[in-house]
Amino acid sequence: MLSSQIESILFAADKPIKLKQIAKLCGRSKDEIEIVFESLKNKYNNAENGINILINNDEVQMVSSEANSDLLAEFLKEEISCELTRPQLEALAVIAYRGPISKLDLETIRGVNCSLIIRNLLIKGLIDVKEDKIIDNNIYALSMEFIKHLGIKSVKELPTYEELSRREEISEVLDELKTDGGLKS
Repeated sequence: MLSSQIESILFAADKPIKLKQIAKLCGRSKDEIEIVFESLKNKYNNAENGINILINNDEVQMVSSEANSDLLAEFLKEEISCELTRPQLEALAVIAYRGPISKLDLETIRGVNCSLIIRNLLIKGLIDVKEDKIIDNNIYALSMEFIKHLGIKSVKELPTYEELSRREEISEVLDELKTDGGLKS
């Protein structure tokens, strides 16, 4: 069903998306897509729903309801301050060493969908997004804030695998984790 396809696209999109791009993805005309969006606006844009459909010029995005902004601000504050998960760390490492990188390339390397991971890394301010007009895709790279936090001046200053594997402090931490039962050999 077209409405279901559009909802899925909007849910997965991490930025506003053009109506003509949705039409192309769904193999439908822009007019058909606009009719479905009127129906989706009627379905979502009311006080009972936590989701709204925003349409601005020729772009559309699924967003949270303004009525829940305080709740979401608290939730996102916790999200930003909590530790990174293993998948987030893996994606961050790929972005650091292979970036700037597209979402598709990141997903190819990791073998899984990275939409939520990218969203969380963006929220935490660890990565930046740049729109690549040539391939009509987003490109992700480490944020300047995160580079400063690492204490380096450029991504080129990141240590290589060989440099990391020879560092004594890393060996000491790994030995401690093995001793404390935190790592299994």
